[in-house]
Amino acid sequence: MAKQQLVITQLYPSQMNIYGDNGNAQIIRRRAELYGYQTKTMAYNSYDDIDALTQADLILGGGGQDSGQRAILKDLQRIRPTLLSLAEGKVPMLMICGLYQLFGHYFTTRDGDKLDGIGLFDMVTVGGDRRLIGNAVVDSEEFGELIGYENHSGITTLGDNQASLGQVIQGYGNDGHGVDEGAVRYAAVGTYLHGPVLSKNPRLADWLIMRAVERKFGKTKLTPADETTRAELAKLDRFIDRARTVAKSRPQ
Repeated sequence: MAKQQLVITQLYPSQMNIYGDNGNAQIIRRRAELYGYQTKTMAYNSYDDIDALTQADLILGGGGQDSGQRAILKDLQRIRPTLLSLAEGKVPMLMICGLYQLFGHYFTTRDGDKLDGIGLFDMVTVGGDRRLIGNAVVDSEEFGELIGYENHSGITTLGDNQASLGQVIQGYGNDGHGVDEGAVRYAAVGTYLHGPVLSKNPRLADWLIMRAVERKFGKTKLTPADETTRAELAKLDRFIDRARTVAKSRPQ
């Protein structure tokens, strides 16, 4: 019997991929395969066929410099209705740094340019005068302790009713004050954590896969495909635990 397939779409990978954010797709693909699913990876860049989005079971986006954000801006507004419809339909999404900012209402650069976002997250971002750099640790009610690397100058303010991804234990978070980090709405997650973030956070990776599996196939549990993959998954997670320990021990 043919394996069930998950379609993973990377959003603007040519312009929005710094600090290894494209690695999140590799991690999702490998973990999904260990759970017994075939995967198909697609890319959506500016003015590509919209099918790369509408066929997606999971959408991933990375960070980029201001120039990269400007380059995609016109097309991002063009596909805004599609992205919002997919989000409302509970398609899981993970947006990092630059695309996280543009999934809010707007990002105003240090030069004063206002880059309109799609408004999925109730938040706004303004370019700050200093870079917020270092390893970060976030306490998330849904995902436990999240670990990643932040490098941004954007100061993001969440709306009163916008849920954050978690509370900052170490690092700067959304606004440099070390309180909230990231945002969550429907099955969409936004965060400043690079790394790629999923390399150190298997609970978040599995949550994204589970949301895709549940939505497409109606399944409510992830299980390794067989005893060989179970052992491989356990070995992988042991390496991840070691990487998490090292990252937490490093100074901010």
